[in-house]
Amino acid sequence: MISQQSRHCTVELHALPSRIGQVRRIISAQLRYWRLDPLIDHAALGVTELLTNVHRHAQPDKRCTVDVALLLDSLTVSVSDHDPRVPNLTDADTYDTGGRGLALIAAVSQSWGVRPSASGKSVWFTLPAPPGSVAARPAHCPVYGAATDGPFDGADLEAVILEYGHATARTVVMG
Repeated sequence: MISQQSRHCTVELHALPSRIGQVRRIISAQLRYWRLDPLIDHAALGVTELLTNVHRHAQPDKRCTVDVALLLDSLTVSVSDHDPRVPNLTDADTYDTGGRGLALIAAVSQSWGVRPSASGKSVWFTLPAPPGSVAARPAHCPVYGAATDGPFDGADLEAVILEYGHATARTVVMG
């Protein structure tokens, strides 16, 4: 028996400037659904900075995955890409136009770090969850939908958020 609804959301995308705003809106909507409104601004800022780093620095491609998970008393946001190089926290000069993303994440988050992996790396940060937020949603949410006569090919799909009670939300931003 599952006593609690899943609190995990995954978004797969190419980190292009046009997609970063879409992912920010998806994450914001997911946090609103989980009743974590106080975390939206810092989570959106952090995911924007991490996706911008993928866009600007990741090699060989810009494919990445954003994972958002609420566990116990903290929200963890991670961005995984296929570049094994780890980012450096640098002190940007006063007139530099970049180089402040990780410093911003460090300033607004509870903790942050980098996990190397066989396929690249994940850069993550945590935010403290508001008291009582884990148990805020009911344990079971009914699922309603229409039957189809075949698989959906996603030809005109921009973004889809799926919520299935205890299942993981998974979103793909195409294009």
